[in-house]
Amino acid sequence: MDELERLSAVDGSLTPQLCSLRLRHLLSKVSSGDLERDDVVRNLENVIRLLDSVYTKDLRSGGGEDEEAELNRVETDAVPNEVRDWLAMTFTRSNHGVVKREGSEKPKFRSVAHAIRAGILVDRIYRRVSNYVGRNISTKIVELLKTVDEWSFDVFALDGASEGHALKYIGYDLMQRYDLIGKFKISAQTVESFLARLENGYSKYSNPYHNLIHAADVAQTMHHVISKSGLSVWLTDVDILSIIVAALIHDFEHTGTTNTFHVNTSSDMALLYNDRAILENHHVSASFRLLREDEFNIVSGLKTEEYREFRSLVIDMILATDMSFHFQQIKNMKTSLNLRESVDKTKALSLIVHCCDISHPAKNWELHHRWTELLIEEFFRQGDREASLGLQVSPLCDRKSTHVAESQIGFIDYIVDPSLQVMGDMIERILEEIDALPDGSRAAKCRISRDWESCLVANKQLWKERADRGWISPHQQN
Repeated sequence: MDELERLSAVDGSLTPQLCSLRLRHLLSKVSSGDLERDDVVRNLENVIRLLDSVYTKDLRSGGGEDEEAELNRVETDAVPNEVRDWLAMTFTRSNHGVVKREGSEKPKFRSVAHAIRAGILVDRIYRRVSNYVGRNISTKIVELLKTVDEWSFDVFALDGASEGHALKYIGYDLMQRYDLIGKFKISAQTVESFLARLENGYSKYSNPYHNLIHAADVAQTMHHVISKSGLSVWLTDVDILSIIVAALIHDFEHTGTTNTFHVNTSSDMALLYNDRAILENHHVSASFRLLREDEFNIVSGLKTEEYREFRSLVIDMILATDMSFHFQQIKNMKTSLNLRESVDKTKALSLIVHCCDISHPAKNWELHHRWTELLIEEFFRQGDREASLGLQVSPLCDRKSTHVAESQIGFIDYIVDPSLQVMGDMIERILEEIDALPDGSRAAKCRISRDWESCLVANKQLWKERADRGWISPHQQN
């Protein structure tokens, strides 16, 4: 058996070449009867380990055959054509244009395989903020911010109470709540100027949906996820600063149109970013240009290595909000969890921001319905522009024919629900790892509550009822 043992790699593992040689040598020994059973078993186990590693590597390469097999089990008649087309266009990278079909042919799900699937601190915090910005903060704002930890926080109420400054108040709250201003020696005036400039950028195109309220909502939702689950104990101060800033700037200067629209109109942004993650690249690039100016530079107190880590994290998180990478991102995390691997922090934070970005269907009905009306109006405005330019109107952007209720059911079933389930599983795995550490008792009683589950069920039922009644959006009635 010495000859066989010498065929192992130096570190005890097997390369593919050595595996082949070992099998051939093993076969010759078996044929001659010069091999014990235990020797055969041991060698076959080594070969199996190699094949497992090759399989794992193949999983990471992003092959989509297993995805297609799973999606082909879905009843295609349950999803309207326009919803299927929208999912294909928004959540895949295969084709920037509108999905084309001949006659009455229905696209198969195979063609869209990458797509379908506390209060105690508030008064103290805001006494500080009042001093910083030189103004008194209304009791209404203070009371609203006492509920900032809740899953279905009413960001619209905050925006109304603050006269259109929801992002500024959420930004201040989170920076103070995690003591980032003190830890990184950030000038209060710089924070004020930075947040005000973000609000200006978000208001540049007067978007119904992709505006400062959406940015504030994503930042608040992210805060709920990392604070209520106990995940914040897993994060460094730089991690927390990075994810807060990423949430605040993730749609900075959004044009109110999709990446596909930019490609089809050959916009300056499309030319600048070569048709790849156009808006996401602009959000992060424009934001970092802003941070280079002393007046807005909230990261001037970071050490060189801290800044490099901050910049890398923020870039990764914002680029991961590109919806065309959605399914691959979910698949990669599911693979990692299934293999019982340690969760990569950058991938975890990126998934959290992405899930918070698409989370409104998982909030209570009042919030979700309002967000839906705003988003569909933004879509319709793009459709109006496409029609005026002689372009084919994108899926869900036609005021006359879009089925809003069905689109939301499809969004919940194939995108939001699966994503939040994976995020919840990921957080539970991280908390298990924290609990296993010597000081893990800090997170022992913290678990993700999955508040979204009941909201998703209720909202989907309400949309089904509207679909059955033939309900149409007020934005389609003129």
